[in-house]
Amino acid sequence: MLRIAIVNDMPLARQVLQQLILASGRYRIAWVAEDGAQAVELAEQDKPDIILMDLIMPELDGVEATRRIMQRAACAIVIVTSSVNTNAARVFEAMGAGALDAINTPVLGLSGEQEGREQLLYKLDTIARLVEATRRVQPLDRPQPPPPAVPHRGEYLVAIGASTGGPAAIRTILSAFPDGFPAAFVIIQHVDEQFAPSFARWLDEEVALPVRLARQGDPVRVGQVLVAGGGEAHLVMDERQRLGYAREPENYPYRPSVNVFFESMAQFWTHHAVGILLTGMGRDGGAGLLALKQAGCHTIAQDRETSAIYGMPKTAADLQATSEILPLNQIAVAIEEAISRNKG
Repeated sequence: MLRIAIVNDMPLARQVLQQLILASGRYRIAWVAEDGAQAVELAEQDKPDIILMDLIMPELDGVEATRRIMQRAACAIVIVTSSVNTNAARVFEAMGAGALDAINTPVLGLSGEQEGREQLLYKLDTIARLVEATRRVQPLDRPQPPPPAVPHRGEYLVAIGASTGGPAAIRTILSAFPDGFPAAFVIIQHVDEQFAPSFARWLDEEVALPVRLARQGDPVRVGQVLVAGGGEAHLVMDERQRLGYAREPENYPYRPSVNVFFESMAQFWTHHAVGILLTGMGRDGGAGLLALKQAGCHTIAQDRETSAIYGMPKTAADLQATSEILPLNQIAVAIEEAISRNKG
């Protein structure tokens, strides 16, 4: 039974979260902290499986507490705040520091019921599957041999996959490119369905390139960034090189899956491309990056030193799926160089 820690400066919120977790019968309470500083200290002494981290607290807030815990006692962290959408900018800072996801704080309704209970338990169950899958020692997933290579044409696609720590890393890369940069971008970030629109809006405000959620039937367009929606469906590319959503594979701990998109792209994209795998917990993306490399694409993984969690990039390195392994601040330059080579 996984152990959950609670960090919140509001007594009523701590009480509601404790009752919810204990009543579920699926988890145990590891410890409860009243502020971020206490949480950092307790995490170092007794690392839990998952931390429910309040965002806005005096002195040491959830962003900085998350950053320190990920440096000293890395574990799965979920931001719990009064309104994810209202606090979107700070939520993404926390996700950049290493938080996996975010959710609104459950509250007691007028009749005493816990509003938001099922949403929180669903999120915990999803993250618990990821934590348990990460712990299991399994052979590395290897994709099927790719179809015969098709000669590349001039259009350029940059596909980026990420999980824990991904929002800040993605922002760093995209910030290097001006509006009108001659490549299309597709982003696959592990994120909850209700949170994906906020993620796309936040990125759109942070970078010069236009950013929006990918819609069913979208073509990829040069100079535009399309972000995978979260939830139960994976983003995929079809034989027309248009984007869409698919529920298969169903029994997969990562949603939306980087592997699923990369492998569909390896099968159907016939132009130049760069595949990039960034920081993240788990193993998603490594097999997909290998499929892209085998299909003739340039592939890059973030290095250990600049990753919040060196899980997904390590899988790619172990599979020898990378053309390059680079620190975060060199990835944008590598993209420009790859495009210049193919233009020359």
